[in-house]
Amino acid sequence: MEKNLKKAYYVIIGILILLFFNKEEEFYKNIKIIENPDDILVLVNKNNQLLSSYIPNNLESISLKYANKDKYLKKEAKMAFEKLSEDASKLGYRIVAVSAYRDYNYQNQLFNYYVKEKGLEYALECSAKPGHSEHQTGLSLDVEGSNKDYDSFENSKEFDWMKNNSYKYGFILRYPKGKEHITGFKYEPWHYRYVGKDIAKYIYENNLTLEEYFKKI
Repeated sequence: MEKNLKKAYYVIIGILILLFFNKEEEFYKNIKIIENPDDILVLVNKNNQLLSSYIPNNLESISLKYANKDKYLKKEAKMAFEKLSEDASKLGYRIVAVSAYRDYNYQNQLFNYYVKEKGLEYALECSAKPGHSEHQTGLSLDVEGSNKDYDSFENSKEFDWMKNNSYKYGFILRYPKGKEHITGFKYEPWHYRYVGKDIAKYIYENNLTLEEYFKKI
């Protein structure tokens, strides 16, 4: 009896591992070219690719009050982020954009840098291949807090405020913890995506990723 239970246990574990790796292998397969790149709800991920020539047509520079250098977002996202950062500042928080729009070529250089320095496996977890980065849409940005280190944004006093209030301005935490098998990327507490207030509120209240949202509608 005990041997049978043990055997069943290992069979189940084996099936779960197989399912996990099969799920992972779906990334960067059956890739679709995005037909609606200017849509505010455009889904860019490891299976949906932007053309190398795509550049958003209404990029605007984020005020240097809210960015560490010249950074660009689409107009609607830029205005929403500046309002978010301004309101946060009034409460004693510092939320500053350290990365926003990136073109295809920049993303290609960045991905290749990670491959060279950290290896392919690491690069695939933390960086998108060119054409598969939300940053190319002009709707996403990475932020830092008062500790001035975006890698440690989760440890800043700003993180909890951003996590629980960014939806009010139309932003979502794009790559949440525990959803890596869905998004294809590691947990990134610093990466936020503009989707508009109504959708952001729904995603926040239902603890969804953007991928899960599209499956529900």
